Amino acid sequence: MNTVAGRLRPLAGHRLFWPALVLAVMIAANTIHRPGFLAIEVKNGHLYGTPVDILRLSAPLILVALGMTLVIATGGIDLSVGSLCATSGAIACLHISQASDQDSPSTVFTALALAFGAALVLGAWNGVLVAVIGIQPIIATLILMVAGRGLAQLVTEGQIITINSGPYRAIGLGHFLTLPLAVFIALAAALLIAAFTRRTALGLIVESVGGNAEASRLAGIRSSRVIFLVYVVSAACAAVAGFMMTANVSSADGNAAGLWVELDAILAVVIGGTSLAGGRFSLGGTILGALIIQTLTTTVYAMNISPQTSLLFKAVVVIAVCLIQSPAFRARFSRRRGGATPGPTVPRREKAQVPS
Repeated sequence: MNTVAGRLRPLAGHRLFWPALVLAVMIAANTIHRPGFLAIEVKNGHLYGTPVDILRLSAPLILVALGMTLVIATGGIDLSVGSLCATSGAIACLHISQASDQDSPSTVFTALALAFGAALVLGAWNGVLVAVIGIQPIIATLILMVAGRGLAQLVTEGQIITINSGPYRAIGLGHFLTLPLAVFIALAAALLIAAFTRRTALGLIVESVGGNAEASRLAGIRSSRVIFLVYVVSAACAAVAGFMMTANVSSADGNAAGLWVELDAILAVVIGGTSLAGGRFSLGGTILGALIIQTLTTTVYAMNISPQTSLLFKAVVVIAVCLIQSPAFRARFSRRRGGATPGPTVPRREKAQVPS
């Protein structure tokens, strides 16, 4: 038994161990509750089933969380990603709705380019406020969180824009090699970001800026450029996620699209093991965190938990996951289970004898 524990101890120290374990436990619990949870079937050459749906629905959150990971790694935060999702989706759907042929590939490509460009401009705006002007990230992105939602409402004129475009719908509901196309888009984004951050010096630069921006600047690193870049990347990821969200329903709702996705993205990053204080980050952990959140959402729906209490249930589970990952909490819990360790015995000093 001690041998097995000794072998598992290094594995438990890996940063991805606890998120992977939590995800496995959730899948096992769902399988017990619903024996057909892991069932996958083939229809018209495409794979269908709950696991496939979880992967497809996780794709937008994975994209947003990947961008959020880089922002948090620099010691910042981006609260505007939900508004950016709504704005990019609204611009794309507006352009397609005004076209005479909504199925034209050139129309869809132009809509995506316009919306993506607008998102990059808004991301650059965040970067300028934080990196150049020096406004606190939570305040700078809170500005765009509010203004961006208003911009999305302005684009849609407060209405829901409905489109009927096959190529655009494929972004969210299309298939490639039997799997949803959205999964491959999220995978491509993850591989691209990983290639730049783990195969080049960019990842170390981001971590050094998050660890100590002033020390990095004194070491010759242009910290402001790095911070500006991560906000632009975050906006780009949010834009693609916005395309997926609106493509899933073939419509753009400036008020509801991407609502609260910024909070889920932050939770995914934290569950994945990235510290909110900045510094080291884990892209793999972020992906696992996003899968955990989407699996949790699916679990809530499967258990028929009322919408009024689903958010509370979700919060309780997330808190439990974060506590399980905390080394300090696990150490304290282990000490309490093993009982208090007796302290060293201090010899009692003998009372001096006074001669009579």
